[in-house]
Amino acid sequence: MAYISLTGGLFFVLRGLRGDPRRNGNLRYLFESYTLDTEKRELHRAADAVSITPQVFDLLDYLIRNRERVVSKDDLIAAVWNGRIVSDAALTTRLNAARNAIGDSGEEQRLLKTLARKGFRFVGQVQEERSGAAPDNRAEPPKCSLALSTRPSLAVLPFVNLS
Repeated sequence: MAYISLTGGLFFVLRGLRGDPRRNGNLRYLFESYTLDTEKRELHRAADAVSITPQVFDLLDYLIRNRERVVSKDDLIAAVWNGRIVSDAALTTRLNAARNAIGDSGEEQRLLKTLARKGFRFVGQVQEERSGAAPDNRAEPPKCSLALSTRPSLAVLPFVNLS
């Protein structure tokens, strides 16, 4: 969700215009001996938690969710840094931190592959599962009666001066 401030006491709320790394719901990605839990925003190696920064988590999350394609540098910047201007060094630093967190390296590129002048791709074997998934014998959750649009939406809200 993005907020655009305007003069005259109005601001716009934009939804659905960009892939937000935190929109994954409660998925867990399992690869090698690692688990990336998007609900808890945690990375685990076996039973041990791996300490990573929020940007590194978002970068891993985005690359794993988009593992079927090559992700360009611009895609990563839009998703992880919300389109802010980021130096190549900052991007490289976060990629190296992500590789270190999952036991990979720039030389080996076992899980995170760099494709010269194209982008990046997560190439490890991944299994997806829902966090807190119970056995299949539980009742199906009630369906929402309102259909949510997949198209971008726009809302104009009045500004309330609280001063």
